[in-house]
Amino acid sequence: MTHHIDIQQIHRYSKLELIARQVVEGFITGLHKSPFHGFSVEFAEHRLYNTGESTRHVDWKLYGRTEKLFVKRYEEETNLRCQLIIDTSSSMYFPEINYDDAEQFNKIKFGVYASAAIMNLMKRQRDAVGLSLFGEELDVHTPARSSMVHHKHLIHELEKLINEPKQQHKTSAIKALHTIAESVHKRSLIILFSDMMENVARTEELFEALQHLKYNKHEVILFHTVDQRKEIDFDFENRPYQFIDLETGEEVKLHPSEVKEHYVKQVGQRTKELKLKCLQFGIDFVETDINKGFHPLLQTYLVKRTKMM
Repeated sequence: MTHHIDIQQIHRYSKLELIARQVVEGFITGLHKSPFHGFSVEFAEHRLYNTGESTRHVDWKLYGRTEKLFVKRYEEETNLRCQLIIDTSSSMYFPEINYDDAEQFNKIKFGVYASAAIMNLMKRQRDAVGLSLFGEELDVHTPARSSMVHHKHLIHELEKLINEPKQQHKTSAIKALHTIAESVHKRSLIILFSDMMENVARTEELFEALQHLKYNKHEVILFHTVDQRKEIDFDFENRPYQFIDLETGEEVKLHPSEVKEHYVKQVGQRTKELKLKCLQFGIDFVETDINKGFHPLLQTYLVKRTKMM
């Protein structure tokens, strides 16, 4: 007897989609063993009950399982809208990696996988998602939708970032963030993946652009995407290195120990300033180490989503 293998079935999911699904399924399993037990992850048809409303539509079976009051949602009730933004400038392609190795991450690959995982969670909850990618220009900007075709299109755009890596691609976050802020009209959750390595001389303008994202009552999460060990702690072996500026290609030879103290101090200062500004603007600043996995990040997203619903 020959087994019929459905090739279409295999091709239906891309590698990125499959990984995103695995990440989310692992995350949901973990939720059931955590204080977040009962979070409305798999309940696209439900929302949390609001005190004072009629209990007529409360799902009592679900209450029995979760000890939380959920109300059955009507078709016309809209879910969350989310705009995922990824900084695709050259500094996001640090460190150099083998993209085919599932265990190796640089900042761009981490941002891509994290975005795909958030999209997978949103798909389960029938939320609408849009995607914006910027380097020197705003290269991709799609409004939030929830259709399967739209999801496929976004996954394809994300895959291009790691299948066709760009180098020496300067960043112009300021212009791109203003454009995005002006084009996302309905109240949304805006999620930004960036190392915020914009020209230090233009720090004030960068903060203005970040503040602009809050413009239409949007909620904003900045996942400050870094390789903690190399970029923040400057933890290199005690030997000379050739450092290359990924945006200009400029090279400099030096011994890490000669500059470490000064470097760590400068980077620490800039991060502190960024944190403080985000706090002032009401932006959630989340220090995101690319070597720490995706679960903390998905948890941040879920907590924020629950507050917005």
